[in-house]
Amino acid sequence: MSDGEVLNVLGICGSLRKGSYNRRLLEFAQEAAPEGMTIEIYKGHHGFPVYNADDEERNGIPTPVVELREMIRAADGVLLASPEYNFSMPGGLKNAFDWLSREEQPFTHKPMAIMGASAGPVGTARSQYHWRQSMAALGAIFLPRPEIFVGSAAKKFDEDGTFTDEIGRKLIGDLLAAFQKWILQVRV
Repeated sequence: MSDGEVLNVLGICGSLRKGSYNRRLLEFAQEAAPEGMTIEIYKGHHGFPVYNADDEERNGIPTPVVELREMIRAADGVLLASPEYNFSMPGGLKNAFDWLSREEQPFTHKPMAIMGASAGPVGTARSQYHWRQSMAALGAIFLPRPEIFVGSAAKKFDEDGTFTDEIGRKLIGDLLAAFQKWILQVRV
């Protein structure tokens, strides 16, 4: 990394819930980002219509999809914080990524990292596995380790939404440091 270079990472939350643990993980990541990295959190894919090829043919790509596509393109890397719904990825974000996979999709050779929190004790291991499979089809290059699976999330955030789990905080710091190196190694 050259002197003064700053890597710009786009954080995308898989949950639409206002008090999302995953959004809170991204907020902690913003604070914990190593020197030379900034993290901007995307504010949401709330308004994306359900993907339908007929709608795409009739109306083209919706403006919010185009805007997110350009944000992903401009980012040096993407940090995904995703919950696990029914042993898999949340449908809302999968739908957004289905839209993004259309014309001029932005994920080819894009460095990505993933973490996740869930209320259940297992964390988000199954969801993350599905994300890795799905995004490999789009050419994204996922950081292999460390893996961050925050289980029993309600016990790891205080009333103000602060992530208080010391082991988890350290692991996220490790993830961000590894992601910074990963971006520099794999970016095209």
